[in-house]
Amino acid sequence: MSAPGPHPPVLVVGAGPTGLAAACTLLQNGVPCRVVERRAGVAEEPKALILWSGALEVLRRLGVSEEVVDRSLPLESASYFSRGRRIGGVRFGGLSDTAFPGPICLPQPGTEQALYDRLLALGGSVEWSTRVHTAEPTEDGEGVRVVLGPDGDAHTREEVVVPWVVAADGSRSAVREALGVPFEGDTYDRVFLLADGVVSGPTPVREAQYHLTPDGVLVVVPLPGGGHRVFFDIAPDGETAPPDDALIARLLAERGPRGLRVDTVWWRSRFRVHARVAREFRRGRVLIAGDAAHLHSPAGGQGLNTGIQDGFDLAWKLASVLRGAPETLLDSYPLERRPIARTVVRSADQQTRTWMARSPLARLVRDTLMRVLSASGLLEKRLVPQLAQISPDLTESPAVVAPPAGWRARDAVGGALPGRRIGDAPLSPLQGTDATTLHAYLASGRHALLVGGGSSRAREAAAELRGRLPDDVDVLLLAPSAVEAAGDHDVALLPGRGGEGAGAEWVIHVRPDAVVASVAPLDARWRPGVFLGATLLPDAERSLK
Repeated sequence: MSAPGPHPPVLVVGAGPTGLAAACTLLQNGVPCRVVERRAGVAEEPKALILWSGALEVLRRLGVSEEVVDRSLPLESASYFSRGRRIGGVRFGGLSDTAFPGPICLPQPGTEQALYDRLLALGGSVEWSTRVHTAEPTEDGEGVRVVLGPDGDAHTREEVVVPWVVAADGSRSAVREALGVPFEGDTYDRVFLLADGVVSGPTPVREAQYHLTPDGVLVVVPLPGGGHRVFFDIAPDGETAPPDDALIARLLAERGPRGLRVDTVWWRSRFRVHARVAREFRRGRVLIAGDAAHLHSPAGGQGLNTGIQDGFDLAWKLASVLRGAPETLLDSYPLERRPIARTVVRSADQQTRTWMARSPLARLVRDTLMRVLSASGLLEKRLVPQLAQISPDLTESPAVVAPPAGWRARDAVGGALPGRRIGDAPLSPLQGTDATTLHAYLASGRHALLVGGGSSRAREAAAELRGRLPDDVDVLLLAPSAVEAAGDHDVALLPGRGGEGAGAEWVIHVRPDAVVASVAPLDARWRPGVFLGATLLPDAERSLK
């Protein structure tokens, strides 16, 4: 076994979508990292399919959303059937305030490959066929001692001391288990079967269909490039092998519409589904994310999406800490992401149990409720934003600062309210940027300070901030009319702000995830988002003049 030696500040364990999102975020922020993966290469099994708006916005910040969208199939709707009749449905594509108003379908290898290519372009790499054998905190608590290497001969293993570890190594996380972090929850008493292939008959083109029967559910989802995924639940039958064609054909005939049949299957799987959440998302210098932190039913396609957002969240915070922000910023990672994971697990569990209702009374209640909610539009209004994971409520997070007394969010761009994702707004760029919307400007995934107002004081404040901040923090002056720019900050007009609030002057700190960290009137004794780093604004209590 090799002796401990110098190591990049971060070890990312796992090169699935979560680990790759974390690694790309670190590299984009100038933080070197080492990535290890026990598999031999990028995943070939299609596994997860659906990408929702929140995850797509992360992929946009990482520079891979165009590639992912180009290779995908947009989904337009979902329909639910019982006793052969449609009992409800939702339409997709209507979300506002996002460049991704609806979900897309792309098997997981496509997302992984795009992220892996981006990792390579950023100068990173993955050490394949390398797993974690042991992991434990160092005696001083300032790092993690990790033993890495292939399976087999212990002499080929390497021991390293790492300042930080990102545990994104899946449901059987070696890091989580080595630290003894409990993985709390249950396992469903049903077995789940998947098959991807050519399905003929009355198949949907851009719609996910749920056929709910007394014997179990059939889900049919179209795939990009042709073909469909079919999904079933069955009672445990003692088998462990993937379903054969005969079983798939029988279940299709029993649960699907007449004429539905499978012609060719190119991938199939049998698995158990768990509803589990790690008790801790952070243990000292280890951050736990993705399937290592939470597992849930495939209902709604939430696992991949939640993991990608975990990876981005922990990585921008860790990068900020490594650039000088207080380590307490990382306390917000479990305080923000664990409640979200618990909500996602609970929602997926509710959907799954709704699918699997067996008794006649439970089915009658479910079908009636689905019809009412669907006809009223409430099903779409409530379900789609929840699945999109686009606007979490982080108002209680320690990584945001409560607004000052009397703050009126409507006076500032995007209805800025700390702890909530900032809204979009059209921009007319004047200097330093070509972004024509606020969200396009923020899509770089960097910290940004937005200064509002057309007065000389606002111009001077923006120039002062630009001079006091490092280059990896953006400063954007937003004015209601043309101004004479001062300094090298970005400048844009806010068209149509001639009404209420047009004369308000303010400063907004927007986090890399587009969540507002702090707001203040320009003439306040302004304490900007302290999580930019204590060294960046040493005189933060001073009014900006």
